[in-house]
Amino acid sequence: MNDLRDLYEEVILDHNRNPRNYPKKPDDSNCSAHGFNPLCGDEFFVHLTVEDGIIKDAGFEGAGCAISTASASLMTEALIGKPIADVDAMFKQVHTLLTEEAQVGDPKEFLGKLTVLTGVKEYPMRVKCATLAWHTMQAALHDDDATVTTE
Repeated sequence: MNDLRDLYEEVILDHNRNPRNYPKKPDDSNCSAHGFNPLCGDEFFVHLTVEDGIIKDAGFEGAGCAISTASASLMTEALIGKPIADVDAMFKQVHTLLTEEAQVGDPKEFLGKLTVLTGVKEYPMRVKCATLAWHTMQAALHDDDATVTTE
């Protein structure tokens, strides 16, 4: 378990210090949403370029804690090149990984690198931080213009 925890800490720190696709709003983005958690202050804008049902590009702007920033960074890396149907399934899998006690199957099989987010479960108050960007991405994909919150 220490190896997984060390990997979790290493990946979270790396993606917080050097977030991928940040600050980025692709010039041709056609799906965007705003996420804000007033209790902790995390706030992100997620921008996606979707063409023919495929996410061609992704980026995010804003500010948040290490976990929310790292989660957004990992998310944008994972989204690029994926069909929307796969992204919807990925969202459900990540949400289950972070919020459910029991898992069906091995998360590594379907989430790959995103499995490192499992470490967030050790800090239940931080699950909302880790899921903010994911809920915001879903709002962008499904044209929901209300500000997203996980509070």
